[in-house]
Amino acid sequence: MEIEKSLFDNLQDFFGFDTFKGDQEAIITNVLQRKDTFVIMPTGGGKSICYQLPALMSEGTAIVISPLIALMKNQVDQLRAFGGEDSIAHFLNSSLNKGDIMRVKQDVTAGKTKLLYVAPESLSKLENVEFLKQITVSFVAVDEAHCISEWGHDFRPEYRKIRQVINGIGEKIPIIALTATATPKVQSDIRKNLQMNDAMLFKSSFNRGNLFYEVRPKKNVVKEIVRFIKGQSGKTGIIYCLSRKKVEEISEVLNINGIKALPYHAGLDAKTRADTQDKFLMEDVEVIVATIAFGMGIDKPDVRFVIHHDIPKSMEGYYQETGRAGRDGGEGLCLAFYSEKDVEKLTKFMKDKPVAEREIGTQILKEVIDYSESAVCRRKQILHYFGENFDETGCSNMCDNCRAQKTYFEAEQSLFEVLSFIKEQGENFDDLHVINVMVGQNNQPVSAYKHDEHPLFGKGKDKGVVYWESLVRQAVLNNFLAKDIDHYGLLKMTDIGRHYLENPYALKFVMNRPLDFSDDSSSEDAGHSTGALDTELLKMLKDLRKKIAKSKSLPPFVIFQDPSLDEMCTHYPVSLDELKQIQGVGNGKAVKFGAQFVELIKAYVEENDIDRPVDLVIKGTANKSALKVAIIQNIDRKIGLDDIAAAKGISYEELLKEVETIVNAGTKLNIGYFVDEMIDQDRQDEVYDYFKQADSDSIDEALKDLGGDDYSYEDIQLMRIKFMSELGN
Repeated sequence: MEIEKSLFDNLQDFFGFDTFKGDQEAIITNVLQRKDTFVIMPTGGGKSICYQLPALMSEGTAIVISPLIALMKNQVDQLRAFGGEDSIAHFLNSSLNKGDIMRVKQDVTAGKTKLLYVAPESLSKLENVEFLKQITVSFVAVDEAHCISEWGHDFRPEYRKIRQVINGIGEKIPIIALTATATPKVQSDIRKNLQMNDAMLFKSSFNRGNLFYEVRPKKNVVKEIVRFIKGQSGKTGIIYCLSRKKVEEISEVLNINGIKALPYHAGLDAKTRADTQDKFLMEDVEVIVATIAFGMGIDKPDVRFVIHHDIPKSMEGYYQETGRAGRDGGEGLCLAFYSEKDVEKLTKFMKDKPVAEREIGTQILKEVIDYSESAVCRRKQILHYFGENFDETGCSNMCDNCRAQKTYFEAEQSLFEVLSFIKEQGENFDDLHVINVMVGQNNQPVSAYKHDEHPLFGKGKDKGVVYWESLVRQAVLNNFLAKDIDHYGLLKMTDIGRHYLENPYALKFVMNRPLDFSDDSSSEDAGHSTGALDTELLKMLKDLRKKIAKSKSLPPFVIFQDPSLDEMCTHYPVSLDELKQIQGVGNGKAVKFGAQFVELIKAYVEENDIDRPVDLVIKGTANKSALKVAIIQNIDRKIGLDDIAAAKGISYEELLKEVETIVNAGTKLNIGYFVDEMIDQDRQDEVYDYFKQADSDSIDEALKDLGGDDYSYEDIQLMRIKFMSELGN
């Protein structure tokens, strides 16, 4: 009873809580009794207190092994705030100078420090091992323990040396290992590697009932993200991308669109990353765009949304990253974008890895693909992955699949056939092999086992691949089959499956809803709205263009080209700043010709009471801005366009397109020096005069009227660029 009383007293005195959450009290008691303890608790479940409180109550210093410097800093800052003394908690890592390290060691030796956070790399340094031998270590806490396992989503080889180092520090030091994501396989790896097979296991449910899970096909992804965030006004969130380049791009687009965002990735210096983290915690910034490095141990309870711009590499990574939303039990929206191109990229990353690592990576990625493409309750799939059975009715429509209209099919006969095949063939095949047999897809493995001669070969061809993928996926989710991930994901019979073969019964499964990947090329584009054209406004804008063109003795297309007018009729820009975001309208054209167009549109919008789709006017960054700047600078230096193309590694035709885009947006470029080299003056005059009186800027029409034998397509394009630059800008 004494422990119990002091537990609650300390909980209240130090952390200000009146009650423990879940298994916290039992875990802390176990640690205080110096027993090895294994804690599997979802993000937001309160793992930190499980080692922080017993550390404060124990004699000596607890060593907390943590993988990230940012995570250590965050937790040390919090402990110091609670305890009022800086000496109560320290970290020991590569960010400290010699003087800092000396101060840390003095506080620890003096018995002032209850928690010492160390990175696994720092722990194994000889001078640190020698130092830790001289102090009283109360216990060792291994945070983010899944880093031990190659099957975990964040494998760190240094974690596999932890046990060996602990043995070198002292005998019988108790260990508490903690993780928020551990499949049965990862749990087994952690126990074996830390030599804690007798540890008491405390496993909380992985279900986060307040999180809403959704997967969308990856189309117009930037536009979708901006629109989504604009709908979450005043809320904070995290966007995860796989590459640093994409992190920078998305962050820039968000800021252009009035959303305060900062990038976070390992390429930034430590001070910038720490400042970014602090700004997010202090809500000086709404959104962090990050690689997976961001968020581990960040104690921000009110993150309201987590977006995956790219599908994650593993279900563990996905679960942990989405788990950073709604840690206070409030709203947490988890939106992931999925495309086959992302899967191809991730598969390519694994190509050069050793065979064993590649096999593991392939199995882990396949689970993400199955999750994304399945129509089954997302929550049921996530929890099954972590070895937890869940009845989807408990989801309460908190995922897109549960909210969607479903198509069911009678599964009894097909399930019986699949189970019979696996039992008869000795449980030596994965799901892909079984599906190939059912649809009659002959390949080397199928023919090698003579399964092309099996009675079931091709029997289910008429049902299609999606049907069989749905069936096998749900056979696993409902425990008729189990995947042996240690052995290439081979399908094994379970007791439930064997019982079903003896006593089959009618059951229905859900048909997958294949995501629409059409127009995937637009997924990397900032995009423009494709709303219905306002034909009445378009006529008015064309009349205005004609009037301005006539007053300046210019062809109408020099003022604004048709695609620009079309877009004005879907976005209704009512200021010069908004007009500049329209395709083909840069600053130059907006200033030179824009005022009258904006006035006309503004009056039209007010007169017709039009609800402008401002949330759809997504302002994009030019992905090729560096190339454009280089082109302008080289043309100013009068370097030949063919030489610029060669230097930039693009074709001459591609360069002309870039130059044309720059000129059409309103930037004046003097390419006369190059045109004079390519086309004699008489032919230049002829093309110039043609464009002056032409109704259209079509190169094909110009070739027809001027004679295709006398000019090439590139000649006319070059002259059109010169003409537009000199007269239009």
